[in-house]
Amino acid sequence: MHEGAATTVSGSELTAYCEELGRKARAAARALATARGAARHQFLLQTAQALETEAGPLLDANARDLAAAGDFGLTPAQVDRLRLTPPRLAAAAAGLREVAALPDPIGRVLDSNVRPNGMLVLKVGVPLGVILFIYESRPNVTVDAAGLCVKSGNALILRGGKEALHSNRALHRLLQEKLRECGLPPDAVQLVTTPDREAVGRLLRLNRYIDLVIPRGGESLIRRVAAEATMPVLKHYQGNCHVYVHAAADLDLAERILVNAKCQRPGTCNAAESLLVDRAVAAAFLPRAAAALQAHGVELRGCPETRRILPDITAASDDDFAAEYLDLILSIKVVADLEEAIEHINHYGSGHTDAIVTRDLPAARRFAAAVDSAAVLINASTRLHDGYEFGLGAEIGISTDKLHARGPCGLQELTTYKYVVYGDGQLRS
Repeated sequence: MHEGAATTVSGSELTAYCEELGRKARAAARALATARGAARHQFLLQTAQALETEAGPLLDANARDLAAAGDFGLTPAQVDRLRLTPPRLAAAAAGLREVAALPDPIGRVLDSNVRPNGMLVLKVGVPLGVILFIYESRPNVTVDAAGLCVKSGNALILRGGKEALHSNRALHRLLQEKLRECGLPPDAVQLVTTPDREAVGRLLRLNRYIDLVIPRGGESLIRRVAAEATMPVLKHYQGNCHVYVHAAADLDLAERILVNAKCQRPGTCNAAESLLVDRAVAAAFLPRAAAALQAHGVELRGCPETRRILPDITAASDDDFAAEYLDLILSIKVVADLEEAIEHINHYGSGHTDAIVTRDLPAARRFAAAVDSAAVLINASTRLHDGYEFGLGAEIGISTDKLHARGPCGLQELTTYKYVVYGDGQLRS
């Protein structure tokens, strides 16, 4: 089996294939961890330039995937995630350049102290090792993941969806070419070329080679990975994100934030799925918000109080308030006050991204402290919860876990540390 193939194998052949990926990745990780920072930096810059100057073959490969999207039964939102465009390639290139400009996380001293016996104790940043990245659609994140992993000294095994195989092959060829040109091991970025779903299961057993797995896709994929993995998993299951319009909100601002959060790209995990509105402003805000959202084709589903103001919309159920639609659908609930909004979000939310619109600073601070989510935004769109927007250059995923990493996972989240101790003959007494 080779890079250009998309071959289904079974049994011992599949096991041997996955083992080979793991072995090559482990060897590449060891080489990459001690590679010069200048080489890793140059890889990012050369890849960014190639995304812009060699866009034609990448877009042609993506066109083949888009032409077959109907065969895979993709929704319009999924097709949007699959699509590469010149602006998206330019954004990926910009992300690589921003990552390149960040401080090198490898070898940085996180902490140091000199013990009474003269021993110098350093806490030093090091790579995690080998990362398995399992993802659906979104071939642009192939670039993000490779850039972040190489910069942070980690080897990467990419397992994209079959719907994006042509796009990922073309991107992988470009990435390996640039690794070679920069004197880095080409196996630092490998692509799983078999569409066999069992390959994921085999890879998830290889904890002697793979240090971390990051699944990025639908809830069923993430739950499967979390259940089967024999190594740590960095994940979020859903993005049920809320916009809460507080009694002290600027309603013009609230409308702009809500429309952006819901409609700018509804198929993303940080798009708003639920609107909460304070009872004090519901009659003034809901009709104008509904008109703005419906102008973008959004279907509204509301609680009984919402439907007294908007009688033509569908009734919302408990399932609606817990749903990640990834589509132009929004649930709406009128709440009595800030505390009911916080309670609703912590009950129905997924711990991903939640926003409050208010001019009341104490209310904003209370919301930020009490809502248990990876990111809380004040007077800003939920769509801004993103590695690039947060100044991380790019992200390999957004985590709603609380241990090792939370929120956008960039360079720092792809590293760990070790202690390096300098002595001069000290002994323990």
